[in-house]
Amino acid sequence: MAPVPGEDFAVVLSRFACGLSLDQMGEPAITAAKVNVFDTLACAAAGSSAPAVAETRELAVEWGGAPQASILAFGDKVPAHHAAWVNGTMAHARDYDDTHDAAVLHAGVSVVPAALAAAELRGGASGADFIAGVAVGLETICRLGVATQIGIIESGFMYTSLFGHFAATIAAGRVLGLDVNQMVNALGIAYSQVSGNHQVTRDGALTKRMQPGFAAKAALVSVQLAQRNVRGAQATFEGIDGFLRVYLHGRCDREVLREGLGQRYEFTQLSYKPYPCCRFNHPAIEAALALRASKGIAAARVRRVRVGVNRQAYEAVCTPVEVRKAPPTIVHAQFSIPYNVAAALIDGRVGLGHFSDASIHREDILALAQRVDAFVDDDIEREWSRNISPANLHIEMEDGTTHSLRIDLPLGHPSRPMSTADFDAKAADCFRVSARLLGEEAPRQLRDLVERLESLDDVRALSRVLEPAS
Repeated sequence: MAPVPGEDFAVVLSRFACGLSLDQMGEPAITAAKVNVFDTLACAAAGSSAPAVAETRELAVEWGGAPQASILAFGDKVPAHHAAWVNGTMAHARDYDDTHDAAVLHAGVSVVPAALAAAELRGGASGADFIAGVAVGLETICRLGVATQIGIIESGFMYTSLFGHFAATIAAGRVLGLDVNQMVNALGIAYSQVSGNHQVTRDGALTKRMQPGFAAKAALVSVQLAQRNVRGAQATFEGIDGFLRVYLHGRCDREVLREGLGQRYEFTQLSYKPYPCCRFNHPAIEAALALRASKGIAAARVRRVRVGVNRQAYEAVCTPVEVRKAPPTIVHAQFSIPYNVAAALIDGRVGLGHFSDASIHREDILALAQRVDAFVDDDIEREWSRNISPANLHIEMEDGTTHSLRIDLPLGHPSRPMSTADFDAKAADCFRVSARLLGEEAPRQLRDLVERLESLDDVRALSRVLEPAS
C-alpha cells in the first residue's frame, strides 16, 4: 500500500509490520532473519559470563514477579521486560554481535531478545510469526541507520540502542499480534523512553553493553501498555517535536526510510563478526593477520605500525591515544585498534580470550600496542566518512623493510560473508564460555531449530536450547 502524503513514518512502519507475512518476504530475507537469530543467540550464550551480566540477572531475580519469560543460559523465569533486558545485555556484552557497516550499528541485540520475550509472554508463538517480528525489527533499525546522515561521534548517540528502542518495539508488537493503532501507540510510548549515548564507550562503562538491553526492556513495557490501549505519541518520527528533529537534528533522509519498504530488505546487508570487538577494529585486525601470514612477520621485529582510518573510527577506537594503547578495562580493549592489532600480530588471532582482565594486562601485547599509531587517512575520510572505516595498515620492521595492506570490506560483510562452518565454529566458542554449562549438543540443536524455524509451532524451543544442562 502506498504511503499517504503527510502520514507519519510511525503509521507507515506499523502498517508494514502488522501486515507482513513470510510469503511476502521471499527466501533471501527469511534466510537473513534466521542467520541473525542464530548469531544473536550464540552471542548471548557467550555474553552470559561477561562482567555486569551476573549483576543484572541477580537484580532481575531479586525483584521477582510473574514468571513470563526466560533469562537465557541461567533458566530463571522473570517478567518479560526483565528477561528482555538481561538477554539484550548478554547478547551485546562480548561485542561479537552483528553490525550494519553503512549504518554503524548492531541490529539483532535488541530485536531478537524482545521478540523472544514477547513470544514467551504470549504463551508461545509460531516460527512464522517470530521470523516476521524479527524481520520488521531488523528492517526498522537498519533503515533508520542508513537514512541517518549524522555520525555517532557528532551526534553523541549510539544508534544500536537509540534506534533499537523502536526496532525492538515493532518486533515485540508483531509477535504479540498488535493491530496498527496499537503499534502506533507502542512506538509513541517507546519514544518517551529512547536513549543510548556514546560516552559509555569513551569511559569504558559496563553500561555500554546494557544499552541494547534497556531498549529491549522498554519495548516490552511499550507493547504491553499499548495492548491496554494507553495512548502514546502519534507523530513519533516526523512531528514538530518528533524523533527525527529532536534526536537527529533533521539530518535523516525520509525517502530512504520509505522507499521499497516491504519489497527491499535493508537487513539483508548486515555483517557478522569473526572477532569479538568493535567492528571499527576489524579491517585493521584482518590486515595485520594477512600481513603476518603472507610476509612471515615476527611481532618482536616490528618497529612501528601505522593505521589510517576515517575520522569516526579514529575518534571511536584510537583516542584518547594513551587509553587505546593501554586499555584499562575490557570495554576499552574492545574499542582499541592499537590493542587489537598488537594481539593479532603476536598471537595470529583475536578471540574471546583476548578480552579478559588477564589479557588486557599482558606485557607483550601492551608493549607492541605502544608502537601502533593511528591517523585520519584523508582519502578514506573523503570516501567512507559515515561508514565502518577501511584500514590502511603500514608495518615497519627493525631492518627498515615495510609492508602495507588496505582492507576496505572486512570478513563478514555481505560481499565477503562468513560460511556456515564459520558461524558454527563461532557458536561453539560462544557456548563454551557460557556462565552455566549448556548441553553438549546445544550448538547443533540451535542450528537445527533455526534451519526449520519457519515450520516451528512454538519458538519457546529456542529458549530451552539455552537452558543450563541438568
